[in-house]
Amino acid sequence: MTEVKKKTTRVRTTTRGRGRSGRSRSSVRKSDIQSSGTQINDKNNLKVMVVGGNEEVGRNMTILEYGQDIIIIDLGLQFPEEDMPGIDYIIPNISYLRDKTKNIRGIFITHAHLDHIGAIPHVMADLGNPTIYSSDLSLAIIAKRQDDFKESPKLKMQAVSTNDVIRAGIFKVSFFGVSHNIPTSMGLIIDTPVGKVVHTGDFKIDVNEKGAGATEINKIKKLGQQNVLALLTDSTNASHSGRQLSESEIKGNLEDIIKDAPGRIIMGTFASLLGRIQQIIWAAEKHGKKVVIEGYSMKTNAEIAKALGYLKIKKDTVIEAKDMEDYPKNKILIICTGAQGEGRAVLMRIANHEHKSIRIESGDTVVFSSSVIPGNERSVQRLKDSLYREGAEVIHYQMMDVHAGGHAKAEDIKYFISLVKPKYFIPIEGHHSFLRLNAKNALAAGVDKHNIFVADNGQIIEFSKRGGRLTDKKIPSDYVFVDGLGVGDVSNIVIRDRQMMAADGMIVVIATIRTKNGQLVQNPDLISRGFIYMKENKKLVEDTRKKVRALLKDYSPKTSANDTYIKDKIRNEVGKFLFQKTERRPMVLPVIIEV
Repeated sequence: MTEVKKKTTRVRTTTRGRGRSGRSRSSVRKSDIQSSGTQINDKNNLKVMVVGGNEEVGRNMTILEYGQDIIIIDLGLQFPEEDMPGIDYIIPNISYLRDKTKNIRGIFITHAHLDHIGAIPHVMADLGNPTIYSSDLSLAIIAKRQDDFKESPKLKMQAVSTNDVIRAGIFKVSFFGVSHNIPTSMGLIIDTPVGKVVHTGDFKIDVNEKGAGATEINKIKKLGQQNVLALLTDSTNASHSGRQLSESEIKGNLEDIIKDAPGRIIMGTFASLLGRIQQIIWAAEKHGKKVVIEGYSMKTNAEIAKALGYLKIKKDTVIEAKDMEDYPKNKILIICTGAQGEGRAVLMRIANHEHKSIRIESGDTVVFSSSVIPGNERSVQRLKDSLYREGAEVIHYQMMDVHAGGHAKAEDIKYFISLVKPKYFIPIEGHHSFLRLNAKNALAAGVDKHNIFVADNGQIIEFSKRGGRLTDKKIPSDYVFVDGLGVGDVSNIVIRDRQMMAADGMIVVIATIRTKNGQLVQNPDLISRGFIYMKENKKLVEDTRKKVRALLKDYSPKTSANDTYIKDKIRNEVGKFLFQKTERRPMVLPVIIEV
């Protein structure tokens, strides 16, 4: 595992050398919140560039650059959309930084969720392997994940607390604690030559939370007297009115379920919701339950958090799944992954009778202690149906408060803005509509409409001592796909081909031609995959062969078999012919063999 340096001093200096979004239907108009702003001398300004996270949920990465100094905030991944077959995940585009690696003074990670750390193994070598600064828990999770990527460089990491200050070239970075749903989540305060910039990371306001960390509200209030230049704020739940639930507000419901369940309890949640896992374990211990933790990532996170003191578990509380038969069923509580209906996660494997130790039994209570991520509704519903069929009682967040989100809602955001009193407001982390709605929150909190910058990914925001503006300039921010061991080698054209094959299948046309006279040796062979079942469509198959024979009738032996002209002709003409017959567009792959 990559070594994590412990904190030694309060102030540190880095030693590296210098060197598809839509429009919101919100009533806030673009002209109201995206003024060109003050004109700035390009030589002495601060550039703020959100590379990922401003047109999607995930892939979070922000760059701050002043002169010859650069810092990076977060390096996350985004899970693929439904129309991206075969893609494991998507990471930020770091092209802008490839020739500036000597200027990077550090990477600052707000917390250890994959949408903020997931790209680290894939990009560190190309970034020059700068030092990563974050909490001890976040760095331990990063280091553990790095073990799975043997080709990645050994990371340089420095643990910090919210009392520390890091000097990173021209920048001075300090921290404040925020409540999220993983302990040690932090916001950042960046002192720059043109003013103070605040980045919230993922946050909600919860001053009493013990399991996942409390919001350092007094430190945030002090920012209101420090003339904050710009505030970059989480927009994930900006469209939700009211305030986010505290973990303490769902504690009673979870405890009642754990206390009263007649049989086993199975709690499905995210592997990274360590605060929730702590609440469940405390309640289980209070009522004499044994706890089984299932899911590789959940076990790993729990072990790391326990070793660092962020997850407190009594000695005999946790047992292995194979030992459950030694205890009464009403004394067993299982915490597992899979509340989003993921195919290979624990809860789905249990429901499908694929788990080696656990089967659903009549009398079990299954609790979905998480909200449903948009796009997962169908898989979650199928999972619930399977659980009901097996005789389980199912409880989810729409039935009672068994989940508290980790992101601030509209009233929390307005309150945060009113405390910090920024001159400029930059909504981040969310689809474009989320950013627009967060802009409305800023307007309601008193930010001047001309000082709210809703930027696309890669769009450069510039600040000087005279003011700020959203420019028309952009840096590369398009998707970089991770597919198996390949990073960035899958282009949009490849994705388009996969979409075509997924939608209409493919057909291979194989024509064997005699070199001497250019005549077909035999009838063209056809291979269909995902297009038609050839045994049941003999007429279409024969008609297609006739079409190919007609196309090759005038084939000249002087023309190379690899000539793109004849292949393109087969591809285009057969494609048109099949569309006329079926109104589908399979991918046509011509193969010409000379004998």
